[in-house]
Amino acid sequence: MAASDRIMLGPLVGAIDQGTSSTRFLVFNAKTAELLSHHQVEIKQKFPKEGWVEQDPKQILQSVYECMERTCEKLSQLGIDLSNIKAIGVSNQRETTVVWDKITGEPLYNAIVWLDLRTQSTVERLINRTPGKNKNHLKHKTGLPISTYFSAVKLRWLMDNVDEVRSAVHSGRAMFGTIDSWLIWSLTGAKNGGVHCTDVTNASRTMLFNVHTLDWDPELCQFFDIPMEILPKVRSSSEIYGLIKSGSLTGVPISGCLGDQSAALVGQMCFKDGLAKNTYGTGCFLLYNTGQKPVMSEHGLLTTVAYKLGRDKPACYALEGSVAIAGAVVCWLKDNLGIIQSPEEVEKLAASVGTSYGCYFVPAFSGLYAPYWEPSARGIICGLTQFTNRSHIAFAALEAVCFQTREILDAMNKDSGIPLKQLQVDGGMTNNKLLMQLQADILCIPVVKPSMPETTALGAAMAAGAAEGVRVWSLEPEDLTAVTCERFEPQINPEESEFRYARWKKAVAKSMNWETTEPLNGNGLKK
Repeated sequence: MAASDRIMLGPLVGAIDQGTSSTRFLVFNAKTAELLSHHQVEIKQKFPKEGWVEQDPKQILQSVYECMERTCEKLSQLGIDLSNIKAIGVSNQRETTVVWDKITGEPLYNAIVWLDLRTQSTVERLINRTPGKNKNHLKHKTGLPISTYFSAVKLRWLMDNVDEVRSAVHSGRAMFGTIDSWLIWSLTGAKNGGVHCTDVTNASRTMLFNVHTLDWDPELCQFFDIPMEILPKVRSSSEIYGLIKSGSLTGVPISGCLGDQSAALVGQMCFKDGLAKNTYGTGCFLLYNTGQKPVMSEHGLLTTVAYKLGRDKPACYALEGSVAIAGAVVCWLKDNLGIIQSPEEVEKLAASVGTSYGCYFVPAFSGLYAPYWEPSARGIICGLTQFTNRSHIAFAALEAVCFQTREILDAMNKDSGIPLKQLQVDGGMTNNKLLMQLQADILCIPVVKPSMPETTALGAAMAAGAAEGVRVWSLEPEDLTAVTCERFEPQINPEESEFRYARWKKAVAKSMNWETTEPLNGNGLKK
């Protein structure tokens, strides 16, 4: 590109994409949605006890700064002026819970990750307090079942079990936030005037937020016994929250904030009700836009805020099907079983046999999420014979991701009454062509993948660029750039698909009611 062309780039927008397994910073052209540069850093997860999943909030923050600085260096090497970056959006792993000291700016404990199961006994205690011991007791306000998944129970656990957190809450020094809040507070000045806020999409995943009033709910806070003073201020997903206070992008406004799954919905341009996307990351998340009315599911799905793209704009809602283990099953094959050396290998291994040979894998490592919400389930591999080898298990692991998506899609079709004609997909696992073909075969509908896979970051950039006071990105339908896509059509007959799905359901039934909350001794036996 000649130097004279570079000046014609026009406004750029950055996006922080802080996921469960990595942090990225990406820079897009606001006029063409083209990705210009990015940098990625892997994030370590800690597993201090069985079922516990933690991350270091300071490492997460450091990774954000590193990604921003490296990307800025790459842009400078391309001859792109950093002053063209007009705004930054934040997209983040949702529900993951951080509590920090507002005087020192230090986290008071590791972040408890959304997948973490330590709160199982807290959840049971809370459910036992409800009339009829009903996990859906708060659903009319929150859209969510009482589950280990959501932030309020993680915060309750921290207040019950960590002295530093309890005393900081009592002395008025504690701040609570999901990852977006921790990042925005830190980037906008931290203890020196940092902005303590979150957006409606992240707030709707805490169980403390009323999806009808779009604010923290005093009765919900009372139920969990959480003081409202420690909560961040709830803002829209697209407005200027504050300015970056250090580094190469000092002075640039942070003006977009969306939980990662909402960001992907925006990045996939699913702005009309009836449009849906499925993101294949650590977990798997299918969101279906229901428009300006929250629809309560009768079939085990969550009701969540999809986005609110401006202070004066209406909130839009979505039905969501959440699967805990998708890409994580491939990591498990690599790290725990050692049957592959890299995640990419799973496709080759599975393709070498082209079938699971009757082997079914239910990866309920964190219990089962949608549509069952069954924390007692655990992972099983069944249908094994002497003929089964590692290739069949790899194939069964990929099929598991597809079957779990099918279960959610079935629930979604029942709730909406309008069957989806095709599924829009994104996320790291969509690079696996075998997985995408399997998904089309198991759903019996086409699967459509955009050629630019970074839809989560794109959604955050769109929200930031469209914010009042920035206005460099138009979200008007006629201005949205057409996306080129790859289509995967079903290639097996529906009867075979139904047979395999029925066998999967049988396997799921066998994974249920496996675990109780009684602690185990060192031999794996009940004490």
